[in-house]
Amino acid sequence: MARGTLITIEGLDGAGKSTLAASLAGELAARGLAVELLREPGGVELSERIRALVQSPTLALDARAEALLYAAARAQLVRERLLPLLAGGALVLLDRFVDSSLAYQGAGRQLGVEQIRAINRFATGGLEPDRTLLLCLSPQAGRARLGARAGDPDRMELEGEEFFARIDAAYRDLARAEPRRIVALDAAQPPERVLRDALAAIDELL
Repeated sequence: MARGTLITIEGLDGAGKSTLAASLAGELAARGLAVELLREPGGVELSERIRALVQSPTLALDARAEALLYAAARAQLVRERLLPLLAGGALVLLDRFVDSSLAYQGAGRQLGVEQIRAINRFATGGLEPDRTLLLCLSPQAGRARLGARAGDPDRMELEGEEFFARIDAAYRDLARAEPRRIVALDAAQPPERVLRDALAAIDELL
């Protein structure tokens, strides 16, 4: 059986990743494709517990500890869910993956993109997406969207403008460095147009 396909969705908080992931999963399922939709951090019990830790706004967390916790959650998801699904030929949509850590911890926390890449290469065993959909939205627009949401912000969402500006720049650098894998989409468009562009970006993989 041929290896399955891994499509990841990336972008700043507020860019619409979860909305696109759900819409994309629904559209592909309507076409008769078997789709698995997962999120990071999370997707399996251990990773969901780590998610609660890293998102807690009341928890003091060192930047390096944060990076390692994300990598640990990712390692468990890869071994427990991603590798078996891909070995079975599944089409997997994943809301965030390694690029998030490169941008958020590598650039946002200023730990170094290459240092974070090395940690995550070990955590994932070198697993890479077949295609990454990068939702591009200005940090200001992303924060405005977050402000309109119900509920309290998580620990990451409480960070300042410079933090998110570094993340935005890092994501754009990653897209320039890997244009065949990473497709940048204009997340300021209406959701239906973002979905249309996303489908066009992955059409060759389906």
